Amino acid sequence: MYLLRLALASLGNRRFTALLTVFAIALSVCLLLAVERVRSEARASFANTISGTDLIVGARSGSVNLLLYSVFRIGNATNNIRWDSFEHFAKHRQVKWAIPISLGDSHRGYRVMGTNPDYFSHYRYGRSQPLNLSQGRAFADDPFEVVLGAEVAEALHYRLGDQLVLAHGIATISLLKHDDKPFRVVGILARSGTPVDRTLHISLAGMQALHIDWQNGMPARGAGKVSAEQARALQLQPEAITAVLLGLKSKIATFSLQREINEFRGEPLLAILPGVALQELWSLMSTAEQALFVVSLFVVLTGLIGMLTAILTSLNERRREMAILRSVGARPWHIASLLILEAFSLALAGVLLGVLLLYLGIAGAQGYVQAHYGLYLPLNAPSPYEWSLLGAILAAALLMGCIPAWRAYRQSLSDGLSIRL
Repeated sequence: MYLLRLALASLGNRRFTALLTVFAIALSVCLLLAVERVRSEARASFANTISGTDLIVGARSGSVNLLLYSVFRIGNATNNIRWDSFEHFAKHRQVKWAIPISLGDSHRGYRVMGTNPDYFSHYRYGRSQPLNLSQGRAFADDPFEVVLGAEVAEALHYRLGDQLVLAHGIATISLLKHDDKPFRVVGILARSGTPVDRTLHISLAGMQALHIDWQNGMPARGAGKVSAEQARALQLQPEAITAVLLGLKSKIATFSLQREINEFRGEPLLAILPGVALQELWSLMSTAEQALFVVSLFVVLTGLIGMLTAILTSLNERRREMAILRSVGARPWHIASLLILEAFSLALAGVLLGVLLLYLGIAGAQGYVQAHYGLYLPLNAPSPYEWSLLGAILAAALLMGCIPAWRAYRQSLSDGLSIRL
């Protein structure tokens, strides 16, 4: 214990350098733990971009492609699904609910999705969190009503009651617009940190009304043109949709229904499990994830090297101190142990301060990060893996402390009371 008290007293005499070293280690530890926590929560959040949906059904293509356009609104479907095929599986004895999705249009770079009111009732994200409206209501009987995602409303400064015009196709600037059929904003969704925030939601009837007078990708002219009022009076039944989200009555039936859909004779369909497809997609991005972790490890290593440099730099200045300790009975191994304890104390203080900074940062930014990025950062105790990282940092500090300890040991043997400065 006396060696520890002596080490702390020695650090106290060099408090300014010691505090800078501790702070550098604390920042690097905080960064490492923050990156690790964000990595783990981002993976969980990514896996929970869609939650509670048992199967996603689309035209036969690849599982990642189907996931990208149906959930992330990235890319396009290779083909559509006939409406009668949707009704066939929506009425299946194992299906609890079915949400049709129709894609194809956009508004100033944001995707437009046609669906039905079940979307707002059954769609889940995160840890089975439902979609909530921050303002207004969901679309109802009028086909020309739109519900905006939070990011769309914020970026384009839309409010309830505003009118907007949708564009044909997917582009930031489009030359083909449905300007004869404007939509009215009736609702704005609360921010979820998912692709829902970047989506404009309309009814399937509204999607059908937009294209009722279009042929071969071009609007009709003259007598063939259908106005918004005329469209409201028509039977707006879609002929095809892009994809279907299915919720089942029993999880046990998931694989049997998936096989039944994949073998459906009516048309070529593909059913995927969202969780499996999300993990497959995440694995494609694992290189960037690992690179971020490696960078944070190097930052920690830099902090420890800074500690080593500070201790080594002070050795020549402390040779008289070591000689005095030898004169009062300290052995060379006492001197070496003193420097190892100093290195360990600096690292331990840095680790503790780093953990404290991490939790202060999480407490301060938790609400903002969840609202804007959909990441929930819990104030939990460090996980076993995080404990192992902290232990590895302390072990590395001990090993680095052995370098100045060995040098001090050799100097204390050769110096005695005759100090060569």
